[in-house]
Amino acid sequence: MLRQVVFFLRFIALTLGQYDICKSLVSTDDGPIWEFYACQPKPMSMREYMKIKVEPAGITCGSPPERFCTLENPYLCSDECDASNPDLAHPPQLMQDREPFGLITYWQTITWSRYPEPLLANISLSWNKSLELTDDVQITFEYGRPTVMVLEKSMDNGRTWHPYQYYADDCLDAFGMPPKRVQDLSAANVTRVICTEQYSRWVGSKNDKNVLFEVRTRFSIFAGPRLQNMDNLYTRMESMKGLRDFFTFTSLRLRLLRPSLGGTYVQRENLHKYFYAISNIEVPARCKCNLHASQCAVRDGNLQCDCEHNTTGQDCGRCKRGFRAKSWRAGSYLPTPRGSSNNCVAAGSTLGNCECYGHSNRCSYIDFLNIVTCVSCKHNTRGQNCQHCRLGYFRNASAELDDESVCIECNCNQIGSVHDRCNETGYCQCKEGSTGQRCEDCLPGHYWKQGCFPNVCDDELLLCQNGGTCHENQRCICPPELRGVLCEQPRCDGEDCDAACTSYLTSVTLLLCLLATQLLKLTAC
Repeated sequence: MLRQVVFFLRFIALTLGQYDICKSLVSTDDGPIWEFYACQPKPMSMREYMKIKVEPAGITCGSPPERFCTLENPYLCSDECDASNPDLAHPPQLMQDREPFGLITYWQTITWSRYPEPLLANISLSWNKSLELTDDVQITFEYGRPTVMVLEKSMDNGRTWHPYQYYADDCLDAFGMPPKRVQDLSAANVTRVICTEQYSRWVGSKNDKNVLFEVRTRFSIFAGPRLQNMDNLYTRMESMKGLRDFFTFTSLRLRLLRPSLGGTYVQRENLHKYFYAISNIEVPARCKCNLHASQCAVRDGNLQCDCEHNTTGQDCGRCKRGFRAKSWRAGSYLPTPRGSSNNCVAAGSTLGNCECYGHSNRCSYIDFLNIVTCVSCKHNTRGQNCQHCRLGYFRNASAELDDESVCIECNCNQIGSVHDRCNETGYCQCKEGSTGQRCEDCLPGHYWKQGCFPNVCDDELLLCQNGGTCHENQRCICPPELRGVLCEQPRCDGEDCDAACTSYLTSVTLLLCLLATQLLKLTAC
């Protein structure tokens, strides 16, 4: 209960501002008129609105029934998970229940009985609506936090995913990234995707259950530790490239890659104490309405903005019919404290009146289509009104349509990406094994060599055999008498093996043989 009160107070702190009223009736000499402002819905817990999907099939425990232990009592395997018994089942919906009467309920996976096969689980949380984070995302794990996991986000309802934050007990070993804390970020790199070790190391306490994605700490970089200077935060949201998009999402996904080990190595004699269990997921956020709505409600099973300023759509992302679609703009936090509403303007005749947002000086009338179109769009734009970006460029979310820098080059890595085009958020389409916004990095388990290739060997699953050593994950260095990718084959077989193998001896070995022969002759004399 105390945790819920703290979250509620944080919501109040983040709404102390001014962007909750879309319009106000103002008296003038000519009579009362409406004055319009930027506005946005209040934050709320999105837990009860999220749709949960768990993968792969069969990862949830209970089918068939299974006994498990805990890290605190690893040899007292008296607990049972049974999907057919409501008292012993642990289905995914228990991650979002209210847990009445203080009874902790949780979703749980099967145990790691198939070790060394990885115990992997994906938890996708979807809303079918653009949302904006307003406070820390908090995941509560029972029986130990994972030693390795990734939090990802999607801005297109799960079609593409991008890392939000990496978590590991050893960031260099798990992801090849140096560990970093959110507290160490600055205004210049506040949107950096980091790997943190803060929530993955075993501390032996039942109270250390939570894993956070720290939003509040990032806000405090601009608004101060108590978030008292919200005007500065909102000003940065408006002026800093990519900042608003960083906190925007339609879906979140947890990739659980390795369970808690209790501070030790995997103990193969008792694998029933390794599993994942989540009792609660808190996602404090608000509906993203492009500063054109102060209310958001559920309609037909989906969240929907109650749009003002002559806008419409689930996110108030376009003008109403009868208003010029080309005039649509998101509301602005500036100037504080009320912002700018950027209303859609009533439509007039478009024939002979073409707006090119300053990217073209000429228009042309196309007779058979009965439209006026801009000619020779500049600044890497294209379209009837120069309102789109050329292939190989994407929209600068912090720039207005009439800004010369409205289109940014994708700069996709030529080797790691499929082509030089990116999506509307600037992410390129990566080849298999590549990752990153520009496909310039490799996924875990891959190495870079003019492209990303799967590891031939490593320190865990792809071990070199028979005394071979792994060289930079790219090849096994075998003893002279062995060959094969993992040193699994002898170099020769049969009666002529000695003669054949002699050809693989090094020059140093041959020299030693000659010296030994001479020494034997001298001894015989």
